[in-house]
Amino acid sequence: MADTFDSLEARLPEQRERELMARLPQLVARAKAAAGWSRILKDVNAADISSRAALATLPVTRKSDLHGLQEQQTPFGGLNTTPVGQLARVYMSPGPIFDPEGRGADWWRFARPLYASGARAGGLLQNCFSYHFTPAAFMVEGGASRLGCAVIPAGSGQTEMQVQAIHTLRPDTYVGTPSFLKIIIEKAQEMGVDIGSVKRALVSAEALPESLRTWFAEHGVPHVLQVYASADVGSIAYETWSGNARDAGMVLDEDVILEIVRPGSGEPVPAGEVGEVVLTVFNPDYPLIRFATGDLSAILTDAPSSSCGRTNTRIKGWLGRADQTTKVRGMFVHPSQVHDIVRRHPQIVKARLVVSGQIAQEAMTLHCEVADPASAIANNGGADIVESIRKLTKLRGEVQFVAVGSLPNDGKVIADVRDYQ
Repeated sequence: MADTFDSLEARLPEQRERELMARLPQLVARAKAAAGWSRILKDVNAADISSRAALATLPVTRKSDLHGLQEQQTPFGGLNTTPVGQLARVYMSPGPIFDPEGRGADWWRFARPLYASGARAGGLLQNCFSYHFTPAAFMVEGGASRLGCAVIPAGSGQTEMQVQAIHTLRPDTYVGTPSFLKIIIEKAQEMGVDIGSVKRALVSAEALPESLRTWFAEHGVPHVLQVYASADVGSIAYETWSGNARDAGMVLDEDVILEIVRPGSGEPVPAGEVGEVVLTVFNPDYPLIRFATGDLSAILTDAPSSSCGRTNTRIKGWLGRADQTTKVRGMFVHPSQVHDIVRRHPQIVKARLVVSGQIAQEAMTLHCEVADPASAIANNGGADIVESIRKLTKLRGEVQFVAVGSLPNDGKVIADVRDYQ
């Protein structure tokens, strides 16, 4: 039997898509009321943005752009639709990058991943995310409040006190980074203290290798799930259970529209291909339109149906960073430049710039997927593409033609394979 947080998670996919697209024009119109979005979307008619194809025509705003936007217009670059004084909190991450929190219930949409992890009304959570300047701990607070759970505001550090709190107060759920949970368990063993009340955990902000998940199960915490979240977006996607089995991938939150695009561009890639995560977020205080996270992921196209009842798109989770900018002979080469080269030559289906050799003696080769490599070589050997490489990067580069489907599906547009010895 399905066990979902609410009926939205169990919608038919076509119903979900229809309802998200119906909400999209209102979101764009609301965003355009903010000074920053008004500049970014100045030529956009909100009523026209009612499909994925229309959405894909809008400019991408990158996470890496936020610092510059916020320097121009403090604190949020004019991307907030609610005045600063009417917000609940303002956060500051290194950079600095400022992030808002509005006053709505469960503003970060964290009740869904908490519920998926097994947290329920009347439960007690040990919240080990930092309460200092950054929003992760408050994401948990909002979700727990919506669920009806109590929270121990433990924060990070003070490991012995963490162990004592779990031993005495008997929380059922840990929330925090996976590495800190491991430290707490090891400290409890060292102290000879029972913390066996914690049988499940919701973790984030770090990688969770399967070896560590197995280690947790061997040390009394068999149910450990991840949530993919960020300080600007909140919850993006999260793992789920079907009975005692973990479902494939991570299921998307109900209030985001996901696109996977070619790094360095805003062009969506085919389902299943690795690319950059771009999100449109239905947030009334801080709407985000085609917000490029800088993270790599891919849509799961062959995920088996799960009995958890959630029907939304699933992604593979975090697969690395999309910003593959590298320096060659003193010049920065960006993924966007590779994208611009490809756009100049329609015969290229997909490309990857490989930087090889040794520092100061490196070589650049653009590997190009084309329909007929032999014909491309016979035609002009890629001389026109070589010229585009020189014009756009100010560097010499070679071309190698390969068959369609030959390049790895890992989201890389620039591969640095230089010998740094």
